[in-house]
Amino acid sequence: MRSAGFTLLFCFILISASEAFGQKDSLRIQIERIAKTAHGKVGVALLGLEDGDTLSINGGDRFPMQSVYKFPLAMFVLHLVDSGKLSLGQKIHVSKKELPDDTWSPLQKKYPKGNINITIADLLNYSVSKSDNNATDVLFRVVGGPKKVQTYMRSIGIEGIAIAKTEQQMHDSWNAQFQNWCEPLAMIRLLNIFYRSNYLSFESTDLLMKLMTESENSPKRIRGLLSPEAVVAHKTGTSNTSDAGISAATNDVGIITLPDGRHLAIVVYVSMSPNSYESRESIIAQIAKAAWDHYSKIEYKYIITRTIKNGKEK
Repeated sequence: MRSAGFTLLFCFILISASEAFGQKDSLRIQIERIAKTAHGKVGVALLGLEDGDTLSINGGDRFPMQSVYKFPLAMFVLHLVDSGKLSLGQKIHVSKKELPDDTWSPLQKKYPKGNINITIADLLNYSVSKSDNNATDVLFRVVGGPKKVQTYMRSIGIEGIAIAKTEQQMHDSWNAQFQNWCEPLAMIRLLNIFYRSNYLSFESTDLLMKLMTESENSPKRIRGLLSPEAVVAHKTGTSNTSDAGISAATNDVGIITLPDGRHLAIVVYVSMSPNSYESRESIIAQIAKAAWDHYSKIEYKYIITRTIKNGKEK
């Protein structure tokens, strides 16, 4: 848990507020126009992490998360590490049975015969940075299953998110993915809590931020149209396509560092779309670029202070 001695103070001066509100209306119109091209349902939530400015479209509706839920799972694992119930160096035995080859799993490709001992730190890397489905289910086994993660989400005040099924269960049934759902505004609140280290240590927050920044997940979504130098910590999620040609989930959520050092939390869910994979990714990229342009233009002066104790941030 965050230290009681922690103090975080934000002071802001908004320059040209009326102009900013006008730009926000324009951003909403632009995003809604992009979303219509999905021919399905799109959920969006944006939050300026320094100023609290929020915009959402279908923000209170439920969307299937797919692999986006590997982010809250990782938060729970790191909470258990912070609590001393797990350690990053702790080795977990993984049997061959836990490494099926009919799912996305770089871990299985590296160890096709299974029966390995792998650290929790490495499992987190595979699950978050490589979006490995088998590593994710091993972590679910270690922490006691999806319901334990769900309970943790409730304990930190996050409603509007449901974590009920493992990767294997989603693989076995098309309908199972809809039991792992999330409201865009709930995910934006979770990103905000994570960014502020409200419920994780600074060390755990930094580790997960690093894993999300070094993600090997698709670079054509949030990152797609941004500057190559842009820093993006994110987690994608993608469903299969049904026999009717419908993709239930093409998602990306994360935190963008803006050119002036401010941070933007962004959630984009593209659901029940008949569009091609490339088109669905492009919709996320266009929305992210529109948000980047909008928040980069608004001028803020802000001061962030943290209490320093014993030479460390508290």
